[in-house]
Amino acid sequence: MTFTGAIGAISLFPLRAIIRACVALRIHPNVLTFTGVVINAGAAWALAQGRFVAAGIIMIIANIFDFIDGKVAHELKVQSAFGAFWDSTMDRLSDVVLFIGLIYLYASLGRTDYVLLTCITLMFTVMTSYTRARAESLVDTCKVGFMERPERIVLFMIGALTNRMAAVLWVICVLSVVTVADRIYYTWRALADQPRGAAA
Repeated sequence: MTFTGAIGAISLFPLRAIIRACVALRIHPNVLTFTGVVINAGAAWALAQGRFVAAGIIMIIANIFDFIDGKVAHELKVQSAFGAFWDSTMDRLSDVVLFIGLIYLYASLGRTDYVLLTCITLMFTVMTSYTRARAESLVDTCKVGFMERPERIVLFMIGALTNRMAAVLWVICVLSVVTVADRIYYTWRALADQPRGAAA
């Protein structure tokens, strides 16, 4: 087992206990998903107040729910198309609410430069998800690009816990722009390689 694999296994130990408890109590995974969003809204509030470390801790708690909801759905055998839709929609909501917290903070501090940076980062964060969803309605898959949601959330937590949120925003922004461009190019090439009329 690799070092990172060992860390993952250790981290999964308490999560498995939480998953077993949720299954025993038959808590519906959609409720767990929504709970994660509510807790993440608390992280956004902490960000809006400039309490970055507290926000980082709250984000960690919120993402526990984001991790276990799918596992609980599998254990309870209640996976559904709506559940997948609900999970994806709540993920977008969780993403946006964190950015709103930062926009409020920087606006209250009069930092219009950081307000603009946060808005641009939010825009390309949304575009990262949209380009993949739209592309996959035309081609089989479009998972190219580095800045997926897990990487973005980890960077958000690192920025909050180290009080380096502005620097992390720059990283997320640049990598999100590259990811969107990569997905547009990938889809263009994939469609160009298809026989005429195959995408219809």
